[in-house]
Amino acid sequence: MTELFNQLLYAPLFNLLVFFYNIIPGNDIGIAIILLTIAIKLILLPLSIKSTKSQKALQDLQPKMEEIKKQYKDKKEEQAKALMELYKSEKVNPLSSCFPLIIQLPFLIAVFQILRTGFKEESLEMVYPFISRPEVLNSMSFGVNLADPNVVLAFLAGAAQYWQTKMLMHKKQPVKASGAKSENMTAIMNKQMMYMMPVLTIFIGVSLPGGLTLYWLATTLLMVAQQKLMFKKTGETKTSEAKS
Repeated sequence: MTELFNQLLYAPLFNLLVFFYNIIPGNDIGIAIILLTIAIKLILLPLSIKSTKSQKALQDLQPKMEEIKKQYKDKKEEQAKALMELYKSEKVNPLSSCFPLIIQLPFLIAVFQILRTGFKEESLEMVYPFISRPEVLNSMSFGVNLADPNVVLAFLAGAAQYWQTKMLMHKKQPVKASGAKSENMTAIMNKQMMYMMPVLTIFIGVSLPGGLTLYWLATTLLMVAQQKLMFKKTGETKTSEAKS
């Protein structure tokens, strides 16, 4: 299994990183990592778009889901049936937002392995014959050593994660009516998630190689850009439908 992983993911991505490193003036590994991030993003773009749409659709359905939960509070079977009918009528699969994220995990593991061991001289033995093999990969970029953990990059990645998570949160007025405890609880959980994810990103980021944190930062910023384009297009669609 390890050999298969190396052949299908680790080696191709490592060689792509070396290729970018070779063609960039000054052989800047930081820019090479950003280009690698863009390449991976393009490969996974269809899955990423599907995941974002599913997450936003589930957020938009929250008010209706809470109404069903209140209506069938003591009837779990009927509640589950009503929720399934809601998903079916709105054409939303509650699991579809998770699967694309799982697919992205092997790529993250591969990049982690690359940036953890790829700066060592022996790793260059994996460079394909048709790619120019550098004597060494210089881990210095933007004035920092990307082979070592970097607190600044970790905090930037956390800030980007907060931005990206906040964009997906369903905006609605606080519910003050009686009997709306479940809706208030959902709002509290969403708010907690909005802060917990960035804190977790920072906590993990300060212990990882700076190159991997840079990869995560670039990935999150690309996701923010993707969401902005998707939500803008959705808003324009809704506006045109309202005018017609």
